[in-house]
Amino acid sequence: AAPVQVQLVVPMAVVFGPGSVPGDLPRPLPFRDVQEMEISVNLRTSVTSRYEMRYRSTTAQEEAALAAATAREADAALHPLQNTALGSLTVYVLPETSSLLPQGTNVYVGKHRSALLRAGGSLAALQARLREVTQVMSFTASSIAAALSDRVPDGQLSPDARRYLKSSLGYEITFSLLNPDPKSHTVDWDIEGAVNRYVKPVLDKLSLVANFSVDSQILYYAVLGVTPRYDKESSSFLLSAHSLPHVINPVEARLGSSAASLYPVLNFLLYVPEHSHSPLYIQDKDGAPVSTNAFHSPRWGGIMVYNVEAPASPQASLPLHVDVDMARVMEVFLAQLRLLFGLSQEEVPPEFLLESPGNEGLADWELDHLLWAHTVENIATVSTTLTSLAQLLDKIGNIVIKDDVASEVYRAVASVQSAVTELSLGHLHGAFQASKEAVTSSERAFFDPSLLHLLYFPDDQKFAIYIPLFLPMAVPILLSLAKIVRETRLRKKEPTKMD
Repeated sequence: AAPVQVQLVVPMAVVFGPGSVPGDLPRPLPFRDVQEMEISVNLRTSVTSRYEMRYRSTTAQEEAALAAATAREADAALHPLQNTALGSLTVYVLPETSSLLPQGTNVYVGKHRSALLRAGGSLAALQARLREVTQVMSFTASSIAAALSDRVPDGQLSPDARRYLKSSLGYEITFSLLNPDPKSHTVDWDIEGAVNRYVKPVLDKLSLVANFSVDSQILYYAVLGVTPRYDKESSSFLLSAHSLPHVINPVEARLGSSAASLYPVLNFLLYVPEHSHSPLYIQDKDGAPVSTNAFHSPRWGGIMVYNVEAPASPQASLPLHVDVDMARVMEVFLAQLRLLFGLSQEEVPPEFLLESPGNEGLADWELDHLLWAHTVENIATVSTTLTSLAQLLDKIGNIVIKDDVASEVYRAVASVQSAVTELSLGHLHGAFQASKEAVTSSERAFFDPSLLHLLYFPDDQKFAIYIPLFLPMAVPILLSLAKIVRETRLRKKEPTKMD
């Protein structure tokens, strides 16, 4: 594939509160500084990160906001005063003695695009902390390598890199309730209410990244592909970690959603074990019970086992009526959704305190995380698609390229160039939109029906097809030609009679 050269530029404001300016600043405030780093991916891909830092003092309004009682209140008050462009960061530096951050916490990461941090005394200490903040809040070398995973040799990737969903223009989410034993359990779940209450706020936030559609279904008599093991001590049934991969296949055959889908499908399954296998618990690799009683499968989705309380009296009439506690279920499914998108919290330094994003499910800076990774992935995908298309056209000399295909290719190239330019200007939103347009155009061109290579035969195949048709007609023609030639020769040899 063609080489990809990208520069990721992060506009960053470092704002000093009163009493927090280190004594060894190189020049008086305000001033600018740039830090560049090479992200090594491989030979064909060069990615540089460039943090364009603006050091300045707080304004009167920011000072008032920083006088709040808690870091959370300060974060909320500072939000309207800062640059809220996607991909930008604002870091407010507080004096060492500030009581805004709890004891032992040096960095507070808010739910928007800003952080509060203690000064640390010297410029070197401050810069070390700023580097840690950017690693948490914008992108890391590993997140960019994961986005370019198709171009990276397997050995260099972290095991998590293959977990995340590939960038797509849309995703379909299917919630399925599996009731393998309807004779014993009548199960009710308010999936519509739960989706509106828990899932919709998250998808509204993610709507920038892609289009989402959500549907749900109840499947009866759908069983897991593995028979659980009975454990006498706990008088319960256990599914061990190594048997979990075999659980999915038989169930997937019943789901039937991915066959007709244009986009990747995320499956979230709630499984109510049959009466004869209750209660059912999932064990991890070490044999300890998994607290959520759920597991997830990379790029596929997740399954949660929902145990039903055994009836108090053995005479209780079957089927038992089960009302699913949707808050507990959705908490697990949303955590799995974050995992699939690579938003699970990477290891953060111990002195960091991260604000919970609340019911939106992800902070603004986490959304930026996704956009950085997806933009880089889209640019790489388009370059691969167009390279493959060029190779195909080289191979088939007589291929016909229609005007609309040509214009899609031109549009894809222009959009990729625009995405790379926007990235180098620090405009994440514009870069991501351009990269999405480039993917759409390049795929339209690549999958255009007129470019199907089966429509164009190699020359030897054409001869093989047409010779049997033309040979019977050609024989009498060739014979008569030979006869004409012979007669002409004879006529030339005969001497002309002289009277």
